[in-house]
Amino acid sequence: MHDQVIDATGASGPSCPACGTPEGAAASRAPLLRVPLPVADDLATVAQARAAIDGLDAALAVLLERRAAVAALVQRLKPVGGFAGRNPGREREIVDAMAEHAPSLGRDHLTKIMNAVIEAGLDAADR
Repeated sequence: MHDQVIDATGASGPSCPACGTPEGAAASRAPLLRVPLPVADDLATVAQARAAIDGLDAALAVLLERRAAVAALVQRLKPVGGFAGRNPGREREIVDAMAEHAPSLGRDHLTKIMNAVIEAGLDAADR
């Protein structure tokens, strides 16, 4: 396993051990999320694999919560928000960008995943 910091542009790289910021990156007011990214070949037992999944799930929960908060802001800023304001073109752009970072998942799987994320975010914004 190794730590990697993913910046706002989606670029990834090693992080500075002293401060946790990506090497060469300017300091940000937003907190960084440091997540060990397991390599499946390095996991030898079910317990190790489940521990790796638990760590990824915890980070994913934080990211999903942050994404939902930002998406709720977008809904308030748009002339027509909520489900009626969905933009299929923008959603395709999101999936296309994600497919570049996760090609092994494939565009079809990412479309399903992001549809669920977007719909859950819209539901959360309505609360």
